[in-house]
Amino acid sequence: MAQLSLLIVLLAALMTPLVMARFKIAVVPTAVAEIIVGIVLGKSLLNVIQLTPELNQLSTLGVIILIFLSGMEIDFDLFKPHKNTAKGTASKWPPLKLASSAYASILLTAGLLGWLLHATGLFNDVLLTTILFSTIALGVVIAALTEKELLSKPFGQTILLTAVLGEIIPLLALTAYSALNGGHSASLWLVLLIFLAAIILLLRFRSIHRFFEKIDKTTTQLDIRLAFFLIFTLVLIAEKVGAENILGAFLAGIVMKLLQPSQATRDKLTSIGYGFFIPIFFITTGAKLNLRTLLADRDSLALIPILFICFILAKAIPVILFRQRFTIKNAIAGSFLATTTITLVLPTLQVAQNLNVITSQQAGAFILAAVLTCVISPIIFNKLYQPEKADLVKTRVTFIGANILTIPVAQRLSKGWYQIRMLTDQVKNYRTYNSEAHNVILLNNLAENSLQQANAFDTDILVLGHFDHEVNVRLAKAAVRHGVPRIIARFESRDVADDRYDVLAAQGVEIYNSFDINISMLRKTIESPSTLKLLTDKDAGLYEVTVRNRRFANRELKSLPFIESITISRIYRNGQFIPPHGDTFIEQNDHLIFTGDKTAVPRIRRLLSIRN
Repeated sequence: MAQLSLLIVLLAALMTPLVMARFKIAVVPTAVAEIIVGIVLGKSLLNVIQLTPELNQLSTLGVIILIFLSGMEIDFDLFKPHKNTAKGTASKWPPLKLASSAYASILLTAGLLGWLLHATGLFNDVLLTTILFSTIALGVVIAALTEKELLSKPFGQTILLTAVLGEIIPLLALTAYSALNGGHSASLWLVLLIFLAAIILLLRFRSIHRFFEKIDKTTTQLDIRLAFFLIFTLVLIAEKVGAENILGAFLAGIVMKLLQPSQATRDKLTSIGYGFFIPIFFITTGAKLNLRTLLADRDSLALIPILFICFILAKAIPVILFRQRFTIKNAIAGSFLATTTITLVLPTLQVAQNLNVITSQQAGAFILAAVLTCVISPIIFNKLYQPEKADLVKTRVTFIGANILTIPVAQRLSKGWYQIRMLTDQVKNYRTYNSEAHNVILLNNLAENSLQQANAFDTDILVLGHFDHEVNVRLAKAAVRHGVPRIIARFESRDVADDRYDVLAAQGVEIYNSFDINISMLRKTIESPSTLKLLTDKDAGLYEVTVRNRRFANRELKSLPFIESITISRIYRNGQFIPPHGDTFIEQNDHLIFTGDKTAVPRIRRLLSIRN
């Protein structure tokens, strides 16, 4: 019977997304659909799934891997302070400040709603309801923001950060709640051992993980073995010190994220989790619910709409805060998206039932209310959200040195996808070229502190075009220290005995000189004259774009919506050129080299290169 129940669950896991695709059901998250399928197949209706010990063990593994993948979803770059030269509302309310304020209001409102439920006698545990009402389903939020290509924009980053806090803080609170109610309050400090173990594992495997990439084989899959080692090590430590196993799984996900695994590794872990273990967890969660008993209990039945309203009200105040930077419609849309909650609600209720602080009927009411938020809130978000005016962000390019080489390049670039700034310390050059290029700034000198004050290192691309190559060497080193994403440096005179250029190149600095470029262009003119015409043509040209939009990753070239407007000549991936075909799959961070009508290039670049 155990094998039959597992077979039914696996068949349901297979058929659920197929049925959703067949009937074009896109508004309901797959996790919610799987819970509903579990309700149909479980105690509530057909009762064909028997919750055997084996199935419960697989379900426990499912929730552990779900929380592990949630830890891997956290983008810690969002917590770093970013320089913002813009004036007005945007500088007053950056995403981190806005999200922190919004989540603080959520916590306060959740606590107030928990107290009201206690005061009215509907539910007595104030701390538990505060934890439940303050949770946010990070996976659902990411899926919704990705669909609308918002992850790289201030609105998307704000909602994403709010959702991240809605997983981290309730999880930590649940650990303390479990220790206090489980009789382990005296040893609560031992929870710190989990964080210590996570730090040790991160430091220990940071260098080893890079070595894995060199020796990994199809038959070894060292990255996946490492992931499961991290999971079970930290889960075991969590259980030994009296904490919840999901805290260990969450920290394992964070450690794996900080090890910077490749996209292929992340895809494999996601495939294992959502392909096998996680659907079992969601379906068995639904199967455990007994709607007959729940609906027969008037108190539990009346609790469902009240809890649903509480989930909504807990995220109401952020509308006022989001309105400080975004339109009223988008502020309401973002708050509704933040009301989606299912990921942490299920394990929290599981912990509460193990501690005997909640009945199965009450747990069922919370689950059904959470399911309703996942069905209704994304629909309202999609209906209300409207693109903001500042959605199109140009690539920032800063030139250091205004001369006969850099000025013509800046003039051409300023007409397209780029936002140009030019810095010079030469008064004569400034007077000569100030009227020929936009945003030319005169500095007293090119010392590192002067460039910092001028925000020269706060750019996407830094072009060092000074005629003195010693100046370019010094500024390239400073740019590397400041973490400029792309550094292009001109070195006309190179001493072959001087290894500084090779050191800079090894650090990612892109080096060029006009002599080598002229030789290459002359050779191309002789060997392939049409190539030179292609590069210099004003109506058509050769372009390159990096695929950062996850919506286009793992898609065939022929399925791109704009493929008829361009011709892709090469794909540059992991240091190698790949000849493209119609059935070639695009991967994230691929460089597409293509030709086409220049009027279509800005739209294509925006679609592919936006970080999503």
